[in-house]
Amino acid sequence: MENANNSIGISFILLGLFNHTKLHQFLFAMVVLIFITSLMGNALMITLILVDPQLHTPMYFLLSQLSLMDMMLVSTIVPKMAANYLMDTRFISPTDCGGQIFVLISLGGGECFLLAAMAYDRYVAICHPLRYPILMSQRLCLLMTTGSWLLGAVDGLMQAAITLSFPYCHSREINHFFCEAPALIRLACADTKFFESFMYVCCILMLLVPLSLIFASYSLILAAVLRMRSAAARKKAFTTCSSHLAVVGLFFGTGVFIYMRPKSHRSEAHDKVVSAIYTIFTPLLNPLIYSVRNKDVKGALKRFLVKCLQSQHAE
Repeated sequence: MENANNSIGISFILLGLFNHTKLHQFLFAMVVLIFITSLMGNALMITLILVDPQLHTPMYFLLSQLSLMDMMLVSTIVPKMAANYLMDTRFISPTDCGGQIFVLISLGGGECFLLAAMAYDRYVAICHPLRYPILMSQRLCLLMTTGSWLLGAVDGLMQAAITLSFPYCHSREINHFFCEAPALIRLACADTKFFESFMYVCCILMLLVPLSLIFASYSLILAAVLRMRSAAARKKAFTTCSSHLAVVGLFFGTGVFIYMRPKSHRSEAHDKVVSAIYTIFTPLLNPLIYSVRNKDVKGALKRFLVKCLQSQHAE
């Protein structure tokens, strides 16, 4: 057994998500493809929102922040996992481990509040369209975005610092493909009940409070949509909101499953699969959902491609 006080500099061992069978090699290739597609899709969304004046609205500004968070999320998880798999090494230093926990929780918490801000934006746009410029001003939009980043960063910093403060004097093998606080806490050779209670309270604040705001916004939206006389207006409102709700359901559902499930019901194998959904697959779905079903984004993409072709011909 290692001495707890002298073990802080010793690396952890990530057992990973895949082994070297042909099936797992195929799955690994799919994850890398999803990672590249996610980066390209979110980068394209950010570029379109920046360069197209018609997308310079609060809704698309919030969407650009969501894409930025998703790019940072997959970039924190997948490259390290891929390097470990390809080089057949599973070590991760305590510093890198703490960094992953900080970035993951910061982005996850920030995205929760950002999705709540997007729900409020849709509520104002549908229920109070004439007052939209006032109720959804540029100043308020910046405040909500900054608040989302700051609240997530504070939560991430606290949880990363506390997680790494525990002594790890038994096995340092983390049955995961990245450092996640619940997986790391299992290895601590100290009483972690207080921290687990603290983490649970943080989850209530970072998950359930934004989720309650989202449900409240969409309940009001649903009531307003049902009162609309125009079938075309109802269809447009439902299409816009269903896309947002699909993202919300997947993101919050996996977050609650990982961080708020009772310890007695936890399964390391299930946790790894669910973590892969919200860290790898959800960032891919966001640009697809918001672009494929969005006429404004598709129009912006066409204009962007035309400009690129014209600039090439001019050269």
